Amino acid sequence: MKTLFETNRLSGMELKNRFLRSATYEGRADDVGHVTEELISYYEELAKGGVGAIITGLTTVSDIEKIAPKQSAIYNDSFVPEYKRLTDTVHKHNARIIIQLACNGAQTMSKSEEGICWAPSVIEDEPTTVGATEMTKDDIATMKDAFAKGALRAKDAGFDAVQLHAAHGYLLSRFLTPYYNRRTDEYGGSLENRTRILLETIQEIKKAVGDDYPLWVKINSDDFMDDGLSFGECKEICKMLENTGIEVIEISGGTRLSRRNEGVIRPVTSETESYFANNANEIAQEINIPVISVGGHRDIQKLTKLFNESKIEYFSFCRPFIREPNLINRWINGDESPAKCTSCTKCFGRVPDCIFNK
Repeated sequence: MKTLFETNRLSGMELKNRFLRSATYEGRADDVGHVTEELISYYEELAKGGVGAIITGLTTVSDIEKIAPKQSAIYNDSFVPEYKRLTDTVHKHNARIIIQLACNGAQTMSKSEEGICWAPSVIEDEPTTVGATEMTKDDIATMKDAFAKGALRAKDAGFDAVQLHAAHGYLLSRFLTPYYNRRTDEYGGSLENRTRILLETIQEIKKAVGDDYPLWVKINSDDFMDDGLSFGECKEICKMLENTGIEVIEISGGTRLSRRNEGVIRPVTSETESYFANNANEIAQEINIPVISVGGHRDIQKLTKLFNESKIEYFSFCRPFIREPNLINRWINGDESPAKCTSCTKCFGRVPDCIFNK
């Protein structure tokens, strides 16, 4: 039987196991997104905890947009030496670190009057598009250039790869979603048109960093909302992504709107854990690049079974590591009881900390 604790290679990097920390808002940058000592300590604790690789919280590439409070950023060259300290710290503990790059779009927690909220379309009945600005072709070109420059800075800062955030209702995700994207130009309408901005962004990044630098994508398998991105469409997009040279796809699901309609972030029980794994496995069967499954992973025995019986190659966690940064070491050292996270969601929407750790 294959073990999740085996050494392996992903995107040219050696990983000590098949576990990743999924991108998680950390709220520990300074007011304009610069690295702080608290942020470095936060990631060092995760690296010490045994995880094979860490995907950072969403990191904005633009100083034009509004950013969330204490959100990390990488919109000019002054960030490079700061992030080099962070990547060196993580690497010191034999962990890898991938930066997640994003434009927030209309989905931002910021109450600042500064900055704009880009959107594919302005939807009058959608609360999170209040004050949004429909992107022009020039805005789209500016955004693509910002992603490319952000990726080059990340490469210079020693990140092992870049992940584009095209999930959960952030800007790239909204272009994929019919409900949010009602454009009538070449960036709206058909699936090919809605995907165009993501594919063009990837092309611009590859021009900047070269074909050898690993580029990943996080995408919704399903938006779980009326007129949202469907699972069938996601599968087609993943095939398009593979053809661009993307090396890894992380499969997630849902948007802030669909979660609000459900009333909570997805709860996790022994019956419902690993809730996107079926979708991730189906996608993994149709493409030839590694798939990461995120969402509701708690039990090492069940994950080992999934690893051996599906085509999923990696598993990423968010909330369990907020409560237990050392979860993987605990499992490695023989305590294979499930993650202690109770999925109470009290860590959601604020500086992530677990009420049980206070």
